[in-house]
Amino acid sequence: MSVSPKVLAGYGAILLLSLLAPVLFPNYLFQLAVLWMMILFALTWDIMGGQMGYNSLGNIFFFGAGMYISAIVQVGLYYNVGEYTDPSGTIEASFTPHQYFTGLTLGIIAAALGCTVFSIIFGRIVFGLRGPYFAIGTLGVALAAGELMGTWEWVGGGGGIPMPVYPYGPDQRARLFYYMCFVLAIVTFVFLKWLYSKRFGHAINAIRDDEEKAEAMGIHTLRYKTIAFAVAAFFLGMSGAIFGNMIGFIEPLEVAFPTITFGIFMVVMTLLGGKGTLWGPVLGAVVFHVVKETTWTYMLGWQWVALGALIIVNIVFFQQGILGWAAEKWPERFGIVVDKSRTAGGR
Repeated sequence: MSVSPKVLAGYGAILLLSLLAPVLFPNYLFQLAVLWMMILFALTWDIMGGQMGYNSLGNIFFFGAGMYISAIVQVGLYYNVGEYTDPSGTIEASFTPHQYFTGLTLGIIAAALGCTVFSIIFGRIVFGLRGPYFAIGTLGVALAAGELMGTWEWVGGGGGIPMPVYPYGPDQRARLFYYMCFVLAIVTFVFLKWLYSKRFGHAINAIRDDEEKAEAMGIHTLRYKTIAFAVAAFFLGMSGAIFGNMIGFIEPLEVAFPTITFGIFMVVMTLLGGKGTLWGPVLGAVVFHVVKETTWTYMLGWQWVALGALIIVNIVFFQQGILGWAAEKWPERFGIVVDKSRTAGGR
């Protein structure tokens, strides 16, 4: 499929601006890195919630699981994890640059693979549920995971676990994690764009429209649901590993498994932009993150009221999301052909 010069120019402008962000906005690299993470959250939630019609409230589980898997690998390569997390300070850990980057690389890989395995295991359980029961079941998994990690003293329990310290200066550290978040979000977008263009995209859309009919037509629905869950878990696990190192400290409820913040944000961002589309989650993540950062800066104390108002406006006036509303208003710009003669005649 050919791509128009305007579309290519748009892609190029986005990539160029993103690559130059550390130079143009050096004081906002953390916020920009989190923006790319928000885009990844929305894209991965839409695989299940938008494209397949299975509204999961527990995707944040894979984010937190990836964070802890990475921490265990990074620390466990060189120290006893239980001694490292001992609050009495049994050992004084230090990591050489080679140890840090080796551990970080292997930790990210382990997080991706480990979360994929978790998705297959939990998928076999929760895919027996439908509708709101599926949403509540996945939410229960995420909430339980946070509480369980808070009682597991080997990984720090409720006191958390400090991540290995980055061996170089803070400016270089900020740039590194910004580019890691940027690359991961872009890879996720490109991969999903390719995946949706294949049989997989048609299959999960058929499941969304009518799962029983899709099954009757010969679509192995459980297989496609498992693959969709695994793809989301794979990228969320990597994002958790990166975010844990970017924060520098893992705590079970507020950092690793923040169900009432990040867990809800990924749903809201997708609905805001337009679920079931590729660019809708991206647009929703950008708008939501900008509003969130603005209200957190200039409306401290009222930030939740502002975000709540945004959600209400979205539900009342833009149920189809910003992208869906724009497609209805300007269908020609989205490649939608409208028969104006029939529209004008009312028939």
